[in-house]
Amino acid sequence: MITREEISILLDHPVYDGDGNKVGDAKHVFLDDASGRPEWVTVKTGMFGSSESFVPIRDAALVKDHLEVPYPKDKIKGAPNVDIDAGGHLSVEEEDRLYDYYGIDWDSVLAEPGERDRSPGAGAAGTAGAAGAAGTAGMAGRRDDTSRTAPDAAGTAAAAGGRSEARTRGHGDDAMTRSEEHMRVGVERHEAGRARLRKYVVTEEVQQTVPVRHEEVRVEREPITDANRDEAMSGPAFKEDEHDVTLYEERPVVETEAVPVERVRMTTEEKTADETVRGQVRKERIEAETELDEESGRRGRDAPERGRE
Repeated sequence: MITREEISILLDHPVYDGDGNKVGDAKHVFLDDASGRPEWVTVKTGMFGSSESFVPIRDAALVKDHLEVPYPKDKIKGAPNVDIDAGGHLSVEEEDRLYDYYGIDWDSVLAEPGERDRSPGAGAAGTAGAAGAAGTAGMAGRRDDTSRTAPDAAGTAAAAGGRSEARTRGHGDDAMTRSEEHMRVGVERHEAGRARLRKYVVTEEVQQTVPVRHEEVRVEREPITDANRDEAMSGPAFKEDEHDVTLYEERPVVETEAVPVERVRMTTEEKTADETVRGQVRKERIEAETELDEESGRRGRDAPERGRE
């Protein structure tokens, strides 16, 4: 059985069926209005998580980093599509459809988790082994269904926030019970956007100075001496002649190579901001009216005396 403390652990984590097949990721958890226990978990299924299926959570188990539910993957993906009202609650009709689809008997829904095996409807949830997966009051969306409420469920639902319809309790006196709605505010995790790292190539002009060398011709003249006279007189006089010298120079050569320079990654950090939530709640008021006849000389029905609580 999943507790309220484990909800934050299982959200956005994988959900596996009884055969070890991944169904999708857990996105939302719906609590029972009366008992406060987790009743349903929605699982993102389909390509890119395009659809959301409801699964009973009472017989689920949190194993390491994922949730295991005792229903086949195809059964979960074929669950009825339901609409959630503005308050984030299942309607009576929608929850009935889900209970019927998963084969959960209403008698087992009213039983406490430890008493489901002793309740008349235990085992009626089918071969998936989900008997009694709906919970005791099952009041998330059942606040107007008085025909199915257990003997103590009306008082329990009223204590959970006044969401069941107002009733006058008979205790052998003339007292009336006044109820009111209390607003409970929670938070849901929604996808707000996407961020990505994108790598692309740009070309930049770079400049670098490098020294280069080159050869230039320099004419050297030396006088005739006894040391070089023989070499100077070795050739004929007055004869045209040529002598070639090869000149060399250095030129810049450019090469490029890919060199890793840094690692880039994205991380997220949570920021907390205060947001004001406004809503409407209903409250019952009880007033006393006194009706007197005209013979008494006092006010009659047209001008009743009123006393407020």
